[in-house]
Amino acid sequence: MEFTVIEGDIADQSADALVNAAGTSLQMGSGVAGALRRGAHGPINDEAVSKGPVDLGAVAVTDAYELDAEHVIHAAAMPHYGDGRATTESIREATENTLERADELGCESLVVPILGTGAAGFDFETGAQIVCEAIWQYGPDTLDDVRVIAYSTPEYETVQEIADRLESNDDQQE
Repeated sequence: MEFTVIEGDIADQSADALVNAAGTSLQMGSGVAGALRRGAHGPINDEAVSKGPVDLGAVAVTDAYELDAEHVIHAAAMPHYGDGRATTESIREATENTLERADELGCESLVVPILGTGAAGFDFETGAQIVCEAIWQYGPDTLDDVRVIAYSTPEYETVQEIADRLESNDDQQE
């Protein structure tokens, strides 16, 4: 499986599935969710909410509407109750469940943001480490192109450094 880091707006990406950094209510507000909602130009928020609420770490799938994808996988790394903060476990579970669901859907390509950061309040670098490790360790069935997307240049550089370390560690173990 090819694992790359890219920079940009997730709503501008082309893949079989795009991933929304969701909360458990699946209500699409700001950040990644807002970008996908605006780019979809359709009732994606209504469809997402109709599939929720979901458990922390769970995923739901909607149509991608006018986004250049077949599906949007809504990965609930953040609770929409209590303090609303993501955890190490919720980020890892949401990432693993996203990868498994993409395989179940027969996806070959997937674009994943760093889940649980931003509005969810989790440290970006730590969240990026969790997401990248989960992807790196995943044994895909159909996925052969997984791209981790960062919105800004500093975030991109952070994620790329993590990806480079994972690759270097993997090369040393072989």
